[in-house]
Formats: sequence, structure tokens, C-alpha cells
Amino acid sequence: MLARRMWNLLLLFSAMLIGIGLLACGGGGGSPGTPGPVTPPPATTGSLAVTASGLPPGVNAAVRVTGPGNYLQDLTQSQTLANLAPGSYNVSASPVTNGGVTYQPTPASQATTVGAGATVTATVSYASSALSLGLTRVVDNLDNPTFLTFQPGDSRLFVTERPGRVRIVENGSTRDMPYLDIRGLVSTDGEGGLLSLAFDPQFARNGYLYVYYTDLERHIVIQRFDAGATPTVVNPTSGLVILRIPHPTYQNHFGGQLAFGPDGYLYLATGDGGGGGDPQGNARNLDSLLGKLLRIDVSDATTTRPYTIPPDNPYRDSAGRRPEIWASGLRNPWRFSFDGSQLYLSDVGQDRREEVNIAATNQAGLDYGWNVMEGTLCYGAATCNRTGLTLPAFEYDHGTGGANGCSITGGFAYRGRALSELAGHYFYSDFCGGYLKSFLATGNGIVEQRDWEIGDIGRVVSFGQDADGELYLLTGGGAIHKIGRGATQ
Repeated sequence: MLARRMWNLLLLFSAMLIGIGLLACGGGGGSPGTPGPVTPPPATTGSLAVTASGLPPGVNAAVRVTGPGNYLQDLTQSQTLANLAPGSYNVSASPVTNGGVTYQPTPASQATTVGAGATVTATVSYASSALSLGLTRVVDNLDNPTFLTFQPGDSRLFVTERPGRVRIVENGSTRDMPYLDIRGLVSTDGEGGLLSLAFDPQFARNGYLYVYYTDLERHIVIQRFDAGATPTVVNPTSGLVILRIPHPTYQNHFGGQLAFGPDGYLYLATGDGGGGGDPQGNARNLDSLLGKLLRIDVSDATTTRPYTIPPDNPYRDSAGRRPEIWASGLRNPWRFSFDGSQLYLSDVGQDRREEVNIAATNQAGLDYGWNVMEGTLCYGAATCNRTGLTLPAFEYDHGTGGANGCSITGGFAYRGRALSELAGHYFYSDFCGGYLKSFLATGNGIVEQRDWEIGDIGRVVSFGQDADGELYLLTGGGAIHKIGRGATQ
């Protein structure tokens, strides 16, 4: 009996110990207590809500946001940018063109400050307006300016004058002392003279520049000069003749353009030798350098070897064909220009048509058809064989009494910033027309043709381009005009 009582006491004591252990471990539904409030860490970033309004459905805005740490984000619609570092952000908007209508943003630029843990708002409102262009006279009283260009990384303008001088235009005035004076080498008979200038792509390293002129025997000459130590005057004794092309008999159709392509080679466009209808048959004669677009390598020019032939020139290894030729069949190409991977080449017509040819920069051996074709018309015949000929991408007829012009002045595809809505539009004029026109070349053809109605400013001799991609008009009266935004209509 005693033993049983002791046994029961032992069991009870064990149960008590187990219960105490469970309580100590939090088991059995025991309460651990009420925790205190949790404080979240402070915010370290903020947000910027950009709202763009006023554009038709399907038309994208053009907004750029920049900020601390080289932050950059382009937006095409309203959007909230999160996780931004605190600091000052700039919201800039560019005009947008759709269907011939330009939508201007307001404001064009605004600054806003993003704070940690906060969202700020920037609003851009677009409104439609008719884009117009105007001209600003930069300088005048030049002696028959023929071309305008720039040195890489230099804001100055360099203008060729037909008698044989290169002038510097800086801050709206022309320096009295010429940058280069070769009047003693240049003939201005007929259409001749100093016709263009190109700076070497490596000008900052080698100081080379190249000029295209007609010499005292009326031959076409390409000559290199060394800029020397001073930025205002070229070393006049440094001339190296790169190429001299005989131009017998006639005093017209000298061509006149030279420019470096994106491949680093030097291109030059020559006329067919003159006369009406290419009487000497030069343009399509591959043994003649006249009536051609030529392509040469001048990177290692010396007196004994002034140029070499690029390895992919189409007639490099062809007997009876000049290896310098890149394209043929040109009458009097008056200005060509490069735009990325495209080449724009305008060619002056004979009696009826003016043309612009557009080709990829790697398209070699094209035959533009003169004197079989004048634009898309057969020249001097009712029918003609067009096999193997490259027809122009754009042309215009002279019209009754030359109402549309008589001699195209080719220009550039616009790549400046002042008129960003016109990016890629090609500008041209006409020596007889005195107008400013443009078009846009697309995969589906030529669109957005426009006459900018700037009024007749006289004979437009050439276009020019500065280091920022802005365009200029040079007139026969000796003036230079910059193309810019006109009054809002």
C-alpha cells in the first residue's frame, strides 16, 4: 500500500516537471508577449513622373531626362521614373513632326529636384504649329564664294572664293588675311576657279587640307596643303599636287566637289569635259576621268606616289579602265555629300531635267546614264537602252520658261540640332531658281517634298555645313546665309 502511494507521488512529480519544462519552452499555448512597433529604414531614392500631352494618338513624344551620375533616359510617352538618386534633373523635349505638322513642346527644357521618398512631376505640353524656315545673313561682300566647310572640332567657317582664296569667317566677320591664297595658280575662265575645299579626317594630327581648282591651262587640279603651325594661315609653299586631269577644248563642266567619305578615302566629282551633249563621249568612257565620281587613297601621299587605289575600287584591276573611277555617267555633278551610309549626288541636266542620285556608300561601279539619259528621259532620242543604268532617285523638270530652275545646286541631308524635326531631310536649290527646297528619302521613295518659300535670294551657288551640322546658302552676290527656324505660323 505504501509502495503504491509512493509510486503515485512519483508519477505526479514527474508530470509536474514535464509541465514546467513545456512552459519554459513556450509550448502548450503560452504567450511570448507583445512585440514593439518596427521602424522602416529611411527612403534613399525618389521618383519623377513625366507627363507628355497634346500629341495625336500613335505619335511619340521626344523627351530626354538627365540627372546625377550621368543618368539619361529617353521617353516617348508619359512615364514615372522610380528609384532615382536625389538631386537635380533636367527634362528636355524636342519638336515632333507627323504628317507635315510640327508639334512644339512647352517648356522645351525644365529643371526639377527629386527628393528621397517623394515623387515630383514634370509636364510637357505639345501644340501644333506650321514649321517655317528663314535665313540669317552671316557675311557679305565675299568675292564669288563657291563652297563653305569646317575643320573638325573648330567652330570657324572656311569659305572658298572662286578667284583662288580661302577665307575664314568667325563670329560673323571675315578675316582680312586669307587662310590660303593661290590666285596665281587658278584660272576663272568659263566655269573654272577654286571650287571646293576638304579637310583631312586626321587634320588634328597631320594638318592636311585639299583644294579643287582649275589651273591656268584649265585642267582640273587636286592639291594638298599643310596648315602649318598657325591656325589662321596655311603654309603656301607646302602644296603637293595629288591629281591633274586634262580638260581640253571647253570652258564648262569642270564639276568641282571633293570630300572625304566615311571610309576615309577622298572622293571627287568631275564634269564631262564640256560642250553640249558630251560631244567627246567622256562620261561613260571608263578610260577617261571626266564625267565621273573618283575615289582615291591619299593617306600616304608623297611626291613620287601622290595617291593609291583603294582595294575595292571596281576597276582597280581592269585593263583599259581607270582604277580611280567609282561611278560614271555624270554630266556636271555640282555637289555631293555623305549622310551616314548614303551618298547624295546631284547632277546638272542639259535641257530638261535636274537630278539627285542616292546610293549606298558601298555601291561601286554605278553608271548614272549620261549621255544616254537626262534624268529618266532618253537624251536626244525617243527611245534608248537603259540596261545597266542607274536612274535618279529624284528629279525635276525645268518647266515652261525655266519656271522650276535650270541648274541644280545640291546640298546636304540635315543633321543639325536647331531643326531636329527635319533630321535626314535633303536640302537643295537651283542656280536659276533662287529657292530653298527639301525632301526626305525613305525605303518607299521620296516623300515630304517642300518649298520653304524663303523668297528669291539670287543665284544659289552652293550649300555649306558647319561643325554642328547647320546649313548655309552661298549666293552669287557674295553673301552667306544661315538656314534656321522662321517665325511661327
